[in-house]
Amino acid sequence: MFTDTDDDKTIYKVVLNHEEQYSIWPADRDNAPGWNDAGKSGPKAECLEYINEVWTDMRPLSLRKKMEEDAKRAKDAPPADIAEDEEDEIESLPVRLSRGDHPVEAGLRPERTVAELKASVDRGYVHVKFTDTRGGTELGVELDPDASRFDGADFQKGTGKIHVEGNLTLDYVKVRCIADIELESLAGTGRLVIRDTDNT
Repeated sequence: MFTDTDDDKTIYKVVLNHEEQYSIWPADRDNAPGWNDAGKSGPKAECLEYINEVWTDMRPLSLRKKMEEDAKRAKDAPPADIAEDEEDEIESLPVRLSRGDHPVEAGLRPERTVAELKASVDRGYVHVKFTDTRGGTELGVELDPDASRFDGADFQKGTGKIHVEGNLTLDYVKVRCIADIELESLAGTGRLVIRDTDNT
């Protein structure tokens, strides 16, 4: 999968910044300013695989906190006192993304390719990015094997479409993510279904 790193004998370490974003850095060099060791080192492919597994929410920490605060304000605000345009602005992400279909794309690292998407599908865990939200909202979805469908996709040729479904929690709300992604563009449409209205 990481053929471009086969000849790279460098030992890397995984590093993390204050926004909880991951990267790799040569293990024998001092960290760049603002980056700290994340406790993993090894060949480049191994470090990238580790990042792919642990970095399940690509939103920076400050953005996640702001979105949580916005969702709490939206929940606590009296609806009668909110103007329509203001209501759209503070509406929680789970509610907004459950209203109709939205443009999505496959969130893939280290490179955005059909091969990477196939590897994610084989692991049973894919990232779906809702591109029409502020900054883009990328969700890690554990695939429901009974509901997801891949028989209409030819991963070798990079044609066709996959249908993915899986449950997760977003802003303390239990939701189901449903998305259809075209292999040619690695993009498509998706939506959330709120599974539990009690998000306390």
